[in-house]
Amino acid sequence: MQMKGAKIVMEALIEQGVDLVFGYPGGTVIDIYDQLYQYSDRIRHVLCSHEQGGTHAADGYSRATGKTGVMIATSGPGATNVVTGIATAYMDSIPLIVLTGNVSVKVMGQDNFQEVDIVGTTLGIVKHSYRVHHIEELADTIREAFFLAADGRPGPVLIDIPKDVQQDVCEFTPRPRAVPGPHEPECSWDDIERAAEMMERSRRPLIYAGGGAKTSGALENILELSRRLDAPISCSLMAADLIPYDTARYLGMSGMHGLYASTKAISECDLMICVGGRFSDRTVGDPGKFAEKARIIHIDVDPAEIDKMIQSDLQLVGDANEVLERLLMKTKGASRPEWMAEIESMKEYGREHGFRWVGDLDPYFIIDTVSDMLPGDCPVVTDVGQHQMWVAQRYRFKQPRTFLSSGGFGTMGFGMGAALGAAIGTGKRSVLFTGDGSFAMDMCEFGTAVTEKAPVIVVVMNNGVLGMVREQQQFFTGSRYSATDTNRKTDFAAIAAAFGGLGLTADTPEGFKEAFAAALQTDGPVVIDCHISREEMVYPMVPPNGSVETILMPEE
Repeated sequence: MQMKGAKIVMEALIEQGVDLVFGYPGGTVIDIYDQLYQYSDRIRHVLCSHEQGGTHAADGYSRATGKTGVMIATSGPGATNVVTGIATAYMDSIPLIVLTGNVSVKVMGQDNFQEVDIVGTTLGIVKHSYRVHHIEELADTIREAFFLAADGRPGPVLIDIPKDVQQDVCEFTPRPRAVPGPHEPECSWDDIERAAEMMERSRRPLIYAGGGAKTSGALENILELSRRLDAPISCSLMAADLIPYDTARYLGMSGMHGLYASTKAISECDLMICVGGRFSDRTVGDPGKFAEKARIIHIDVDPAEIDKMIQSDLQLVGDANEVLERLLMKTKGASRPEWMAEIESMKEYGREHGFRWVGDLDPYFIIDTVSDMLPGDCPVVTDVGQHQMWVAQRYRFKQPRTFLSSGGFGTMGFGMGAALGAAIGTGKRSVLFTGDGSFAMDMCEFGTAVTEKAPVIVVVMNNGVLGMVREQQQFFTGSRYSATDTNRKTDFAAIAAAFGGLGLTADTPEGFKEAFAAALQTDGPVVIDCHISREEMVYPMVPPNGSVETILMPEE
């Protein structure tokens, strides 16, 4: 069948199972948008307020559903506005397709109106990028891009489609969708046997789970391995929702602002089994002190991540879940009561010494209240800052894909778009924990949530400062608070009402509990502006390039 390029885009998206896209129209995608109008019964389009917010929305949709999100943007500033969203997805290995328009192939390179080399601009932050020069390549390019975005270690893929390619006509032949399947692990059975021997000889084993463990669906196998080895489980920020909070051997997040027991156990274990983690600097601190008593087994689908930051003793390359399946075939059970007694002592110390709050309405109360009142299958989203760390430490997650946060790139302004995408994608209420600094960056997408009637509750932990930077200034620059006092008079509740949503304010624990209960009874989006003390700190803290030996606890 003969079709225009823009129509081929629609048919190819439908082939890939796409029924929802986020975007913002413009001159070089007007043909694509004309087709979206004609395909509106098959593909829903969400008009965002800004291309960055739209890309975060597609990202949040992907994180919450496990599907590949799609964002459409025009050329020039439309394309460059998606760059931060692409980088955010890239750093956290999120499958994402970004379609950009561009000027016609025949005039490319002449600095035409809104022309930019978006392929070159994004080269270092995509899994792959394409520019379609001939319409005959268009359908197969889209098919290949979707396969690549989800295959192996997921990531964002950009497809730049010039205007004349959208308008040209060629034959389109439908094809069945190619779905990535499980890959045979690259590691040998000899490696599996060796890993099993290392685990059998260990007296203090520990499992460290990263975001790749969540992506691969490795929860049940991690729990079984933990049971057989009698091994505690520590996690990275990206895996904070992987293990149910009430799992007996679960220690929570480790690293710079990790829980004391989790960070301490890493320093004391004699064997670390890393599952889908990349040992980022925020997790490791001083590489020479990290897990210095332990031998390390590193399981990861991406061989480039192995031995990049921390040298391992055994490398098992492959999908985390597939590798664990093999390990469990060779792993026997053993109890380690002395090690578990040490772990319980670490947990008790952390409970007694690891937290402090200052004001009447404190962050822990806010998070505990939401955790108590929100169903466990609802997406919980954060922006970046103190509130992000408090949520990762404190929230009682019950199942994977319910914690959405910008980990690797640390993108302030990620949250509102991501919460919107998560709510639309899952059909469930989402809660965004944000700070006054982060929310000010991307609050325009609250207006999108109102338009879409998306049930998003925004909890603003408003302390009037850029809290995480101010905290580091207090510790590391002699309390010289340079440019971290915002001095804003912004009334976030009033802004929510101006957008057409519900705005509430809370200054006390009782006031917040009442406000959140009211928000749960509201159909559309809600902002709760929570006034907390600027003196609230995130504890524990391992200083940059530090270790558990230099960990800062509240009393210090």
